[in-house]
Amino acid sequence: MDKRLARIYKPKYVKFALNIWPPFWGAGIRITEISDDFRSVKVRLKLKWWNKNANRSQFGGSIFAMTDPIYSLMLMGILREQYYVWDKEASIDFIKPGFSDLRAEFVISQGMLEQILRSTASGEKCFPEFITHIHNKDGDVVATIQRKLYIRKKPKYREEIGNEAPSVQV
Repeated sequence: MDKRLARIYKPKYVKFALNIWPPFWGAGIRITEISDDFRSVKVRLKLKWWNKNANRSQFGGSIFAMTDPIYSLMLMGILREQYYVWDKEASIDFIKPGFSDLRAEFVISQGMLEQILRSTASGEKCFPEFITHIHNKDGDVVATIQRKLYIRKKPKYREEIGNEAPSVQV
């Protein structure tokens, strides 16, 4: 994220942008909540006629897509312009068919954030992993998604011996 984007990168704008983003909008994915500190996001996938598979349950690609940019965007909001944040890899475990609307909650704990900051302080790469459970209307888990991110402090913000870099407020 560059400094110009960082100035306007606020939860309400990110939520609005994602909710009108064609891949989300077309799949029936909706961001329902983003906390003010970007530490928590809630997402819903509506069951519509156009996102059902041949078995009349939620299309697996839509289930996977509802998790795609979320952790990266959360960490971009927390770490701001001092860091590179990208998705690196992901996998999904389909547990049972989703015959209703689906929901997911994404949370970045204080412990995970502290670990990322420690790991990247001098410019090292960090590859945190996050697990997200997708729930149906009854609260049953229908899928589990694992995401690994790439995080690295940008060169101009890295700590050097005897020099302190600007800190990220947590």
